[in-house]
Amino acid sequence: MHDINDHPSIEADVIIVGAGFAGITAARELKAAGKTVALLEARSRLGGRSFSKPIGDGKFVELGCEFYGQPGTISHRAAQSVGIGSAKVYDTGYRLVDDGGKINRWKGMAPKVSPASLVDFGQAALRIERMRREVPQDAPWEAPHAKQWDSETMWSWTQRNVRTKGGRALMRLMIEAGMAAAPADVSLLHVLNYSNGTGGFRAMTTITGGTLENRFVGGSQNLALKLAETVDDDTYIGAEVTHVRHSADSVRVSGSGFEAVGRYLVMAVPIPLASRIDYDPPLPEHRDHVSQRLTMGAAIKYMALYDEPFWRAEGLTGHVISPNSPVRATVDSCPPDGTPGVLTSFVTGPAARQVAKLPAGERRALILRELERFFGPKAAKPYDLIEQNWMAEPFTRGCYHAYAPPGLYTEYGPALKQPVGRIHWAGAESVPHEFGSMSGAIYSGRRVTTEIIGRETGEPQKVSAASDDPTR
Repeated sequence: MHDINDHPSIEADVIIVGAGFAGITAARELKAAGKTVALLEARSRLGGRSFSKPIGDGKFVELGCEFYGQPGTISHRAAQSVGIGSAKVYDTGYRLVDDGGKINRWKGMAPKVSPASLVDFGQAALRIERMRREVPQDAPWEAPHAKQWDSETMWSWTQRNVRTKGGRALMRLMIEAGMAAAPADVSLLHVLNYSNGTGGFRAMTTITGGTLENRFVGGSQNLALKLAETVDDDTYIGAEVTHVRHSADSVRVSGSGFEAVGRYLVMAVPIPLASRIDYDPPLPEHRDHVSQRLTMGAAIKYMALYDEPFWRAEGLTGHVISPNSPVRATVDSCPPDGTPGVLTSFVTGPAARQVAKLPAGERRALILRELERFFGPKAAKPYDLIEQNWMAEPFTRGCYHAYAPPGLYTEYGPALKQPVGRIHWAGAESVPHEFGSMSGAIYSGRRVTTEIIGRETGEPQKVSAASDDPTR
């Protein structure tokens, strides 16, 4: 790995901007296919939205993406291919739900809230499950009811289909906790498409059987670093790209003190950030509008560290859901051996934007106050509280992923991944498979590889989400 300051002039067959899972995978696969590559990363680290912080004794907490869901996902198979193991998230005992300020214990699939609210939410969730099955993952804009579903927000649909105040609160919680966005901002079609990638609507916020069930041993960033080993000599850090000049036969990218020239460019940064780069000639209208309208979610992650996971001894899983708190959810994020105790809190959606405005001391006091309300006095006394505000990250500007407002899919959907001349687009939001996830990012890196190799050979290539070795 090189510092860009030591390499002001670079040439390669393919220039790749962004060393998250998408960019790393594209660089790996293109190099394996015989292409020379230059992987440019603006940060001083690799991994993008995966960011694992050491806490001693070889253990980590996850400041960024953490869960890969169920066995067999693309990212899980990638981890297996490089010898990285998995660990289940602790889910033994009672979960907690904040029902109007009262903290109730519950087990099973249904939180302990008003029966009327639960039935109301349940029927709406089942309807969403039926609807999502009509949405093709490769092209959600081609669903039979795409125009209708893409013409309204998730909240407008909720108001028509969920009658009780409690049921609507649960629906709002699902979207804000699961997608880090307000339901009033998100297209219904986007929610259906995203649910397909998570294995179901309810799976978005479920531990056992859902997207939160499994993590990677050593942290998700460890997977990114392992995958990047084969392109270490082709990787440049501190390389913030600000300009792209593209023509019929080449691309030229540049930033402060450096320039890289290639035959193709893979842009593997979050789509909203790609619009901040200056393109010459300018991007066509359809691509420019995609970049302008796709919005990054709002998320702040807090990790409270304790000498031991005291909640386990009290019969609790550490999992809380709350429609009433800025902390929309918590989960037990202890290392596999159970020590130290780690409670991760998710402040998401509109609440994240409000909390981010508070001074640091007030933010800390708020989080500890809510943890004490959920778990009792012990929760208010962690030996460390780590904050990661992804909205303030200059090369991310939000998490967990971007979301589509009404109209984007049906007006501009294909442009999410359609090349512009010699510029190809990768990233977790550029693919239909497991949208917004580590798996989706890896899949997109494979997809752009097939696009570029296909252009070189004149023969269309195929990419399969079901490949035994997604990293090849």
